[in-house]
Amino acid sequence: MGKTLAGKVVHYYDKIGVAIIDLSAALKEGDKISIEKDNEAFEQQVSSMQAEHEKISSAKKGQSVGLKVSQPVKQNAQVFKVTG
Repeated sequence: MGKTLAGKVVHYYDKIGVAIIDLSAALKEGDKISIEKDNEAFEQQVSSMQAEHEKISSAKKGQSVGLKVSQPVKQNAQVFKVTG
């Protein structure tokens, strides 16, 4: 199983469970990601993404996206794309 850095969390909206992520790699619905910070990590599948308040199914490197997350995340947490 491999991991590549896909971006980092720049903000988290706890009321709606959405993390804003600045992407350093492309990401799409269905991708498996791992969100990691300070020895805490969890994996989930990308199921709902938005950019500029529009639902999108894929995003390119350099974009900022809102991502529904299954657990609270911390600012500056790293987001990895899990492969294999």
